[in-house]
Amino acid sequence: MTSPLDAPSPTSALDPARDLLATAGKKRFATVLADPPWRFVNRTGKMAPEHHRLSRYGTMSVEEICALPVSKVLADTAHLYLWVPNALLPEGLQVMQAWGFQYKTNLVWHKLRKDGGSDGRGVGFYFRNVTELILFGVRGKNARTLDPGRTQVNYLGTRKREHSRKPDEQYELIEACSPGPYLEMFARGARPKWTVWGNQADESYEPTWDTYAHNSATQRRVAAAE
Repeated sequence: MTSPLDAPSPTSALDPARDLLATAGKKRFATVLADPPWRFVNRTGKMAPEHHRLSRYGTMSVEEICALPVSKVLADTAHLYLWVPNALLPEGLQVMQAWGFQYKTNLVWHKLRKDGGSDGRGVGFYFRNVTELILFGVRGKNARTLDPGRTQVNYLGTRKREHSRKPDEQYELIEACSPGPYLEMFARGARPKWTVWGNQADESYEPTWDTYAHNSATQRRVAAAE
């Protein structure tokens, strides 16, 4: 995937909507997982002070995220798992609606320290965030979760890893509760059974699975080796 990012990348000139459609081809996905590169701004339209340290990462505006043609790559009945920061809950609901989903519930990720306590290194203007939300939405008829979802609690308590990386445990949960085919948007690595579309990795990111061939970090490594 490529996106209109703030930070330059070798593929940023390509059209993200066209790239998403090309990645999907004729496949239509019953489950989508998305972790958009949200842009944090304050009332003046500038980046919020608590997020200046994140400015080296490419971001997208809410309008750019909403404009992605997600509805065109979906099965008639589908699930969406949408990561959204606590401060951007209204924007997350806006994106969910723009992509053709109806909000139903959420899952909470609690970031833990090695000793099991809350990892208080997060940022926040009012409180220091130790949680993030996955908004769960559906579209179409008979869009209930699979049988394991009826007993799955809406909570993940795991160790926090490198910046913005989400817990690997999410995949097992999603695969148990929602049907395939699966699409991960803004992905950082390849995973069996999933179609991945993303350009969010940089040189400091080292996932535990093989790095997705189309992300910017891979392209820069290949270019440097030539």
